[in-house]
Amino acid sequence: MSKIKSIVAREIKDSRGNPTIEVELETDKGIFVDSVPSGASTGVNEAAVVEVQQAIKNVNEIIAPKLKGQDVLNQKAIDNLLIELDGTENKSKLGANAILAVSLAVCRAGAASKKIPLYQHISELAVGRRTSHRLPMAMFNILNGGAHVRRTPSDSRGVDKLAIQEFMVIPDKNSFAESLISCNKIFNNLKENIEKNFGKENLDLGDEGGFAPPISNIEQALYLLKNAVDGETDVKFALDCAASEFYKDGKYKIDGRELARTELLEFYEDLVKRFDIISIEDPFSQEDWQGFESIVRQLGEKITIVGDDLTTTNIKRIKEAHNKLACNGVILKLNQIGTVSETIEACNLAKSYGWKTIVSHRSGETMDNFIADLAVGLGADFLKAGSPAKEERMVKYQRLLEIEKELK
Repeated sequence: MSKIKSIVAREIKDSRGNPTIEVELETDKGIFVDSVPSGASTGVNEAAVVEVQQAIKNVNEIIAPKLKGQDVLNQKAIDNLLIELDGTENKSKLGANAILAVSLAVCRAGAASKKIPLYQHISELAVGRRTSHRLPMAMFNILNGGAHVRRTPSDSRGVDKLAIQEFMVIPDKNSFAESLISCNKIFNNLKENIEKNFGKENLDLGDEGGFAPPISNIEQALYLLKNAVDGETDVKFALDCAASEFYKDGKYKIDGRELARTELLEFYEDLVKRFDIISIEDPFSQEDWQGFESIVRQLGEKITIVGDDLTTTNIKRIKEAHNKLACNGVILKLNQIGTVSETIEACNLAKSYGWKTIVSHRSGETMDNFIADLAVGLGADFLKAGSPAKEERMVKYQRLLEIEKELK
């Protein structure tokens, strides 16, 4: 048993310079600190956040007094208490940011109480027993578009942004350490190619550390990636389209065209035929169920169709997606739902359907490395944490390297 002595929340800045919340939780085993990221393109069905100062006040004045004396090993009970204290469907009273920061710190303290690694504690919470562990494959986002690029839709160079938000490489090597080395080679090749074709002044990085060159054509972006692979073997591609961001009035604006649902599906089919794409995330708008259903019918046996804005780590949305055969993979983001326990439940449900599971960061990240342990503890298939170019992304990959050494 390890009881909570105190919980204190404070403000920190995320990787985009925006305020977010950090919580410090103390037990007799020590002090445990976790923080909450924020997203740029957020689904309408995500749990609600409140203004940071209000979130801090909610933790310090409402949550902390109720949790003092609670045993951190009771993760589910504490998370349920947090949900009850909020009392709303989408955590809009206390804020998912306030609730999650506490839930994370409780989980970290629980692992310390049992004197085991965080990933092992998460695994025991998920399956109820000790189990073997494997590392997820990494989806490295090295080319950015959409909401992750901070320039106007048509910037001073007269070039529209890429509509698709993330272009990822997935090296399939014998170890994560080898995959990271492979990604670094590809990343450096991409940098050289962009500098050669567009000049040093266009080596801008997007929010998640991928390059954001002045191009707007999806095919051109994929050829840039393909050329950057340059002899590296066993490397596949994945796309996060975040299609809700380029959907308006029943049309999808991409590559300078306005496409109907059937035309966009044909567009994706053509890309899959010509490039080594194994996964497409949010290919249609978050409420375009027909679009998701159609792409699963057409491409679901070849690649993974991933729900993110569609499913928002939410049990009800995941069940609906399964019933409608709308995807066969799911993104798991802690701050979409607000507690560790609900994230575990969402993962277990998706696994029961035979879906691929992908633990993901957000565009506005912190130096917290919790999601690395989460991905290993849940036995997720993939981890998305950005490119290995920014420190708030690298701390996640560094933690995976540490875990890999522990598991050898």
